[in-house]
Amino acid sequence: MGKRQQKKRVVAMAIVLGIAFLGLAFRLFDLQVLRHSDLKVKALEFTQRETIRKHHRGDILDCNGKPLATSVIVKNVEANPELIGKYNEEVALALAPLLELDVAWLAEQLKPSMIQRTSGLVPRQWVPLKKRVPTEKWEQIEQAMRNLVVMAPEEEKALKPTEKRALHALRRRAITAQSDQMRVYPGQTLAAHLLGFVGSTNVTLGGKTIPEIVGVEGLERVLNTQLRGSPGWLSTERDGKGREIVRLRSEDVQPRDGLNVVLTIDSFIQHGLELALAETMAEYRPVSVSGVVVRPATGEILAMATIPTFNPNQPGESPPEARRNRVIADLIDPGSTFKPVVVSGALHDGTVRLTDTFDCEHRYWFYGGHPLRDTHPYGLLTVEEIIAKSSNIGTAKIGIRMGAESVYSWIRAFGFGSRSGIPLPGEVGGIVPPVNKWSKVSIARLPIGQGVSVTRLQMTMAICAIANRGQLMRPMLVDRLEDQEGRVVAEYSPQPVRQVISEAAARQITVALKRVVSTNGTASGAMLKHYTVAGKTGTAQKVENGTYVSKYLSSFIGFFPADEPELCIAIIVDDPSDRNRYYGGTVATPAFKKVAELCASYLNIRPDLNPDPGEGEQPAKTSVARAR
Repeated sequence: MGKRQQKKRVVAMAIVLGIAFLGLAFRLFDLQVLRHSDLKVKALEFTQRETIRKHHRGDILDCNGKPLATSVIVKNVEANPELIGKYNEEVALALAPLLELDVAWLAEQLKPSMIQRTSGLVPRQWVPLKKRVPTEKWEQIEQAMRNLVVMAPEEEKALKPTEKRALHALRRRAITAQSDQMRVYPGQTLAAHLLGFVGSTNVTLGGKTIPEIVGVEGLERVLNTQLRGSPGWLSTERDGKGREIVRLRSEDVQPRDGLNVVLTIDSFIQHGLELALAETMAEYRPVSVSGVVVRPATGEILAMATIPTFNPNQPGESPPEARRNRVIADLIDPGSTFKPVVVSGALHDGTVRLTDTFDCEHRYWFYGGHPLRDTHPYGLLTVEEIIAKSSNIGTAKIGIRMGAESVYSWIRAFGFGSRSGIPLPGEVGGIVPPVNKWSKVSIARLPIGQGVSVTRLQMTMAICAIANRGQLMRPMLVDRLEDQEGRVVAEYSPQPVRQVISEAAARQITVALKRVVSTNGTASGAMLKHYTVAGKTGTAQKVENGTYVSKYLSSFIGFFPADEPELCIAIIVDDPSDRNRYYGGTVATPAFKKVAELCASYLNIRPDLNPDPGEGEQPAKTSVARAR
């Protein structure tokens, strides 16, 4: 009887164990096979950590290394509501003033809650609070959290060890921040149209979506690839206590900082140009005013500006027309500044000489059934005098003598009708109608800058070609690229486009342009005390809806010292409001003179005119070749 009972117990035990093993086997099958995918995702949520390593967007520097655009470290502040627990209102009261957020809204964001994940409902452990918080403000936030008071000191002393650890986690780990970078333009509006501005986009890296700065306009956009760099990331496994398991580290990619871009722009000259333009804007109240400072021998742009302008730190606060770089994006009828282009071609070809005379018809002349007028009544004028006095009739007759094909080819040779190649977005090529599209009067109109549409930069570079002994240069903005340690990665050299006119022809037209800037010329206001200036005024009547209206584009483009030019400066005033003062020689030359005097002193350009008695000797000439 005893043995039978014992046998039954063994059988029963075997059955129970068998059922248990079957249950365990089924459970293992369920976990490892049926629910493997779900459990793997859940495990990775607790053990795998992806850390994005931030990179630095390169700076944009002027020719002397002064930052024009840079990136500063900021903090994106976050919260862990699970660690905050029931103290969300106390934390909100402490942080709302520092974060400049509403207390009630912040308290609601910090309240613990559950969120849906692939593994099911889990406590919410991450809430973004505010982006781009300055580092000094973040330090105040950290201090406020460390000193956070949520109960009386005697109550805190009486807490259990687990409660004390939770309170310590609240103060130390409940509010955290991720480092980010913010683009800053220290000069505010300085060189705004050249620099452009940035925006933000999202990129996917290591399975995570992260924000990234991207260039939207200007050099920020054109050189975005060189400036942006690339982030890195670290993918690690952690044990149950959150400790990193080095042997299981799967990916370790270092970030790559962007390159610094060194420009040909000199911020001192840029500031001086913008100040002179602002004064012109205030006095004559035009639609806009623009200026460019170039080294004719190299094509380096030392300054370029247009007003209205904008602040690239807050580009959205300005209207689109203020953000447009009119120097390269707007087309204009150049007017009389265009005359040296055609006349220099005629001098090169030998079609005319400076001493040749033309009858300027005492102010009125009909050609092709349409009248052509001069500002003053002139009779016989030499070619030199035609340029000096800016005679429309005399210039038109020179163009007629040259012939349509010759006039057209010289216009194109100076770069009109094609983009200059400046590394900026939005440049237009202008409009130069082919000869087969000309009207009967085009041959008389194009030489005086009517019927052709150009950009302000094209016109400046054409005059620079004359100053540069007839050689047209590509405009140059970027001098070199450097890494974060200052090592040169790429260096750019001046690029000649073509020899447009001979050196002899350039010298001859310069003789005429020097007479423009004299007491008997149209640009006496551009005369400098210690330097001979050569240049040309322009007062172009504007066209609206195909009809000339009583609005003017007033300009002056000049270079100095005239026979060994160091700088060429262009000032263009769009529609000055004073109808009694709108000539280029009146409204544009004062700004030219201010900028030229500033540049001459700053760059220590040697005078080509003798100083007044008692002023001492001339300073030794300092080279204004390319800055390094």
